[in-house]
Amino acid sequence: MPQKTKVYMTIIKGGEFWVAKILFTDGTSSKKRPVLILWVDGDDVVVTAVTSAMPRTQTDILLKDWANSGLRVPSTVRLSRLDCLEKNLLLAKLGRISNEDAVYLLRAWDDYIKPQFYAIEID
Repeated sequence: MPQKTKVYMTIIKGGEFWVAKILFTDGTSSKKRPVLILWVDGDDVVVTAVTSAMPRTQTDILLKDWANSGLRVPSTVRLSRLDCLEKNLLLAKLGRISNEDAVYLLRAWDDYIKPQFYAIEID
């Protein structure tokens, strides 16, 4: 079971799995969900969803080393489900992505997620 952590006293790093309070789009309620921290931006973090569902697309990464990463069940990282959260919505640190899983995730990011457009010169 994850240990509750006071986020303001904890250094948050990219590549870590956390339980986060995810607000519904209507703003009326929330659920606790696992997320993967992609990067930290001041008082915010950019995260991607983690689910127990099997991959559906090439942007879903099935984690091979989920148990050693602090997750309770076999898990998939959904790179198509990005969110920017305030750090105070992070409730408990679970663990860190393994090097092997990080390689697959970064490859999928480079192939499918990064902006799919190029700058066009304007005269």
